[in-house]
Amino acid sequence: MRSLLRTPEVGSLVRDSSLVWLASGIVGVSFGAIAVAGGLPVWVPVVMSLVVYAGSAQFSAVGILLAGGGPLAAAATGLLLNTRTAAFSLAVADVLGRGRAARLLGAHLVTDETVAFALAQSDPARRRIAFWVSGLGLFAVWNVGVLCGALAGSALGDTSTYGLDAAFPAVLVALVLPALRTDAAVRRSALLGAALALAVTPYVPAGVPVLLALAGLVLHGKGRTA
Repeated sequence: MRSLLRTPEVGSLVRDSSLVWLASGIVGVSFGAIAVAGGLPVWVPVVMSLVVYAGSAQFSAVGILLAGGGPLAAAATGLLLNTRTAAFSLAVADVLGRGRAARLLGAHLVTDETVAFALAQSDPARRRIAFWVSGLGLFAVWNVGVLCGALAGSALGDTSTYGLDAAFPAVLVALVLPALRTDAAVRRSALLGAALALAVTPYVPAGVPVLLALAGLVLHGKGRTA
């Protein structure tokens, strides 16, 4: 791992992923502040970020807890939202390495942003470096942001007041645009998934449209000839 992270490409990948880290830190601060401002102890968002490490699932779980729901309901919602990472893990399985420790750590670092950043690279070697650079950096920045937000408490207020809730979606769109432009199969899958998600959004709980969008993968590969 050390030799991998000493390659000359690390500098450019750090620069490219810095925007994602910045967005992650901002949203992490917001998450920590919202959790503590809602009445949870400081250690809850901090430990959750270290152990669970899943932004959307964490927001949903904390929202349920603050609304009076029990821990089981919060955990079930978080697990449901995170089932999409199973598909993401398959997409980057070849870049994690073969060692058990590398795969265990890599599985913990699988997020929407890390996978999108890795798959946006042009060759397998660069994808592997990109995954670890973005994944480790994102994990560190997210947890530091959550800690700062939790300590700040209610001082920051609601993320939507400042438009911070739009930071991650904007970054993800920027990351996936190259693949949409160059791969027709990806475009077909994305269009079907987006249509399904938009169609069911008014009728299902938050997070479920994202899971249903994975059905768009049925079109991936269709139309290609050997």
